[in-house]
Amino acid sequence: MPMLPADVKNLLADLMQRYQARVDYLAIRLEESEDTNILLRGNRVETLSEAVAIGGQVRACYRGGWGFASFNHLGALAERIEEAVSAARLVGTEETTLAPIAIVQAECHLPLSGTDPRQIPLAEKKQLCDHYASVLRQVDDRIATVSVRYGDSAQRMILITSEGTLIEQSWVDMEMRFAATARNGETVQTGRETTGSRRAYEDLLGLDQQVRSAAQRAVDALVLPPVKGNTYTVVIDPILTGLFVHEAFGHLSEADMAYENPDLLEVMTIGRRFGPPELQIFDGAAPLGHRGSYQYDDEGTPATTTQLIRDGELVGRLHSRETAGKLGETPTGNARCLNYHYPPIVRMTNTWIESGKTPVADLCSDIQEGVYARNWLGGMTNGEMFTFSAGEAWMIRKGKIAEPVRDVTLSGNVFKTLADIEAIGDDFYWDESGGCGKGGQGGLPVGCGGPSLRIRNVVVGGEVV
Repeated sequence: MPMLPADVKNLLADLMQRYQARVDYLAIRLEESEDTNILLRGNRVETLSEAVAIGGQVRACYRGGWGFASFNHLGALAERIEEAVSAARLVGTEETTLAPIAIVQAECHLPLSGTDPRQIPLAEKKQLCDHYASVLRQVDDRIATVSVRYGDSAQRMILITSEGTLIEQSWVDMEMRFAATARNGETVQTGRETTGSRRAYEDLLGLDQQVRSAAQRAVDALVLPPVKGNTYTVVIDPILTGLFVHEAFGHLSEADMAYENPDLLEVMTIGRRFGPPELQIFDGAAPLGHRGSYQYDDEGTPATTTQLIRDGELVGRLHSRETAGKLGETPTGNARCLNYHYPPIVRMTNTWIESGKTPVADLCSDIQEGVYARNWLGGMTNGEMFTFSAGEAWMIRKGKIAEPVRDVTLSGNVFKTLADIEAIGDDFYWDESGGCGKGGQGGLPVGCGGPSLRIRNVVVGGEVV
């Protein structure tokens, strides 16, 4: 890991003392990181890199106007502070409204339960990727191309603010993504798997069965009939539930989305009913052990668990200090940035639907004709509308899972879909494979989870997203 100077906190304190009186709020975030990235595509190595970096960002607020500057050399820090302060004073014309938080001085280092990936040579990581690529290729001669992506990142962050907060945090994050594309004439199908961890390098080992399943799904889908487009009652597995609650509902719960869109703010009125009485939705970084977990966000707000929907009604939303202040609500610890190049914005952490009481075996029992969908292949959201592609799917006939089908996409309006939830399964699964994108900041680690769901009136189409 690159090392910041031993006296860096004293340097930050001196600079803070020098400049804080010129603005209403000043924050300096320093970051040192060590990253590995490997991408194998087909028979080529497209990326094979290790990188170390030291950088930082300055955020200044004056009369409601923000100034931001980033840097990758400590010698430029004073100049960047000048730039951020000057920019804030130039654009500020109103009132700075930041919801209050406790002043904190703390060190938080997320421990690993096994091997630190930084202890593993790059050649060994490359060998692991080669092995998984070989597993994908060996499934069937119809596998036309494969890809394996590996990434690990160790980060240490120091945050100091003009209010007196001084926090140091560090963590290690790992992720692997696998894809196989099968071809039979003009028919092309793809299978994907993803895994992630903040615990140990060992979590990335021994994944042959999971990796093989991605290629097998692609091959099997070549000869499956496409689903007949229609409106069905659909049962989805916990992985699709996690994707749905994150993509379709979670982003609408981010308060900057609502604050900047009066129409959405009106729709997302606290107390409005969105789903059945048994529906409970949460987001929070406080639960330990997930990829979206931490102790303090990038503004120094303590991690929380925020209930978004209670008994089917909207009861909360996700905040930075600014959105909480402007909406008269409480900060939730959801201000996050991907790295020092970007300012913190409101982001999800770990988002989930709580388990229900319906036995999973009973979810299909009274469906005369429907669709059972598992895993995800792709998808997109546009405001209230969503479209997701299932990784694999079967028809449901007379209460039983029947023949498999392919090219299953699930589409709808998120609010109507929440209202159309008929039953919530008693199972649950955490998916640690997510990387969330927003505001140009792609790949921010998150967790998502939930139980199986039965939803009526879902538009099912036969074209892969």
